[in-house]
Amino acid sequence: MKRRALLSVTDKTGLLVFARGLSALGFELISTGGTANLLRSEGLEVMEVSDLTGFPEMLGGRVKTLHPMVHGGILGDTRDESHRTQMAEAAIEPIELVCVNLYAFEQTISQPHSFDDAIESIDIGGPTLIRAAAKNSANVIVVVDPNDYEQVVSALADETAPRLRRELMAKAFRHTAYYDSVIARYLEPNQATETATVGYRLRQVLRYGENPHQDAALYTDPLQSDGVAQGVVIWGKELSYNNLLDADAAWELVSDMPPLSCAIIKHGNPCGAAASEKFAQSYQLARASDPISAFGGIAAFNGPVDQEAAEAMTEKGNFLEVVIATTFSDEARAVFANKSGWGETVRLLECPVSVGHQPSVLRPIRGGALWQRTNDSEPAWQVVTERSPTDEEWAGLKLMWAVVKHVKSNAIVVGTGSRLLGTGAGQMNRVQSVRLALDQAGDAVKGACLASDAFFPFSDSVETAAQAGIAAIIQPGGSKKDTDSIDAANRLGLAMVLTGIRQFRH
Repeated sequence: MKRRALLSVTDKTGLLVFARGLSALGFELISTGGTANLLRSEGLEVMEVSDLTGFPEMLGGRVKTLHPMVHGGILGDTRDESHRTQMAEAAIEPIELVCVNLYAFEQTISQPHSFDDAIESIDIGGPTLIRAAAKNSANVIVVVDPNDYEQVVSALADETAPRLRRELMAKAFRHTAYYDSVIARYLEPNQATETATVGYRLRQVLRYGENPHQDAALYTDPLQSDGVAQGVVIWGKELSYNNLLDADAAWELVSDMPPLSCAIIKHGNPCGAAASEKFAQSYQLARASDPISAFGGIAAFNGPVDQEAAEAMTEKGNFLEVVIATTFSDEARAVFANKSGWGETVRLLECPVSVGHQPSVLRPIRGGALWQRTNDSEPAWQVVTERSPTDEEWAGLKLMWAVVKHVKSNAIVVGTGSRLLGTGAGQMNRVQSVRLALDQAGDAVKGACLASDAFFPFSDSVETAAQAGIAAIIQPGGSKKDTDSIDAANRLGLAMVLTGIRQFRH
């Protein structure tokens, strides 16, 4: 009986060496189009699929392998006598190995393209071949990854291929499931549909997870080109799981802030945030919010970091685990590299500019997942007190509203139009978060603004804020007792703005 291998690949990496290895083991090579031409040009004997089927490729290549002579050879279970009989009657020879990878759909949609371009990049025959071969893995070896070529040839030569079958079978179904998930999400990117398709590609295995005994890995989303997961470490050791979580929090916050802003994150919450005319000054103001927490934190800048900013970060008494920016100048890199203690420890991460918000988020929970649209609605900015905010207060209210969105609930932030002064995060009651934020702000709280991620159920938070010296408050509103908080603000001379949007972050 002939040993046959079907080779039909878009990614031709390593194919020639693989094909020569199979040919040396006595395999007859069957192929299609460009793959057949490449192999033949290198002196290998190849049978065209059209010669096997007796039917030419048609419909612009949409139909070429969808034929019983191909799929009968792949799906026939040669352990089953009835299968062998039917195959013999139809003159179908078994195909022992199928090597296929798919049309480059991801590549097409990552570049300027039309909808028709995307549709033509959807592979039909390829997934069908892969799934058929994987289903019949007891008789067929399925190969979808060029990284597996060498071990497959070695296993065939040593007659140890059966060990690989289950592993390659699972990999094949992951390959087609991922491919189809990308297509499905491309067609319907942000809807709560009857099924949720998730397809991420492994970028790197991490040293460990949240704790050293936990395995972890980083995956990227093929439909997004921005964000920390797409960033590149240009200096320093690899990022840890916790570094990536904090880096994501920092990058998402600074992307919501004005140009030339800086955000500093520690354990998932902002401990500093500021907007100024230069990155160096923004960092210094952000660090001043909470110098103790900022030490060993992660700083993010929504633009290119220059030498002056790098020098500000590396001043005596400062230390950062990760610095994130769109780019770093050569002079800035040199500052980090040459500063004692920094070159060995700090990581510099360049991230693509975030373009808008990702449309939706899928969050796993035990036994399932939660889906929601991203929190990107525009606030109403409704003044509800007798006194309207001054221009300076408006600047503070808007900056603090951007910051509070990124703080764990119950969330309160205090600050001005230039920087964050204090944060109250993750408390079980709102007034305690108010007290924490005010206490951290200290004397700088006089005349500052306060933002709350959700409404005040009672007037006590407003009264506590006013007693400390807060001048203006922004909050979503929506409580049955909103009038109590508004009346308290009027009585105490505060301005209050309602947004109509809650900013919970759990």
